[in-house]
Amino acid sequence: MTPKIGTDFRKGSCANQECHSVLLRVQEDARRCGEQRILHLLAQGGRIEIEKNESRKIASVQCLTRDGWRYPGFDLELFRKLRRKKAVSSTDGGPYRITRRGLQLVRAELDNR
Repeated sequence: MTPKIGTDFRKGSCANQECHSVLLRVQEDARRCGEQRILHLLAQGGRIEIEKNESRKIASVQCLTRDGWRYPGFDLELFRKLRRKKAVSSTDGGPYRITRRGLQLVRAELDNR
């Protein structure tokens, strides 16, 4: 479908509704792919380190591979999603590691080394 001249493409427009839903699906697929990548890194021995602020709330998170490299596509929203699914947990105040539930959630992925 080609847009006509003068078509309104703002977020609430009916003409843009289909395009907006496609964009949301693409973003959700990207998040799911990112989630799987993080679970895969954790399954290989990676960890999630958190930093807390003065009020003891989580201020920032970072995912580190087993070699110590920082994974750039990891944010607080994805961390909360993994914790909500009980895919990661922390013991004795240490870094977050993958759980048995997380190992069940991860799909197989080729390791191209």
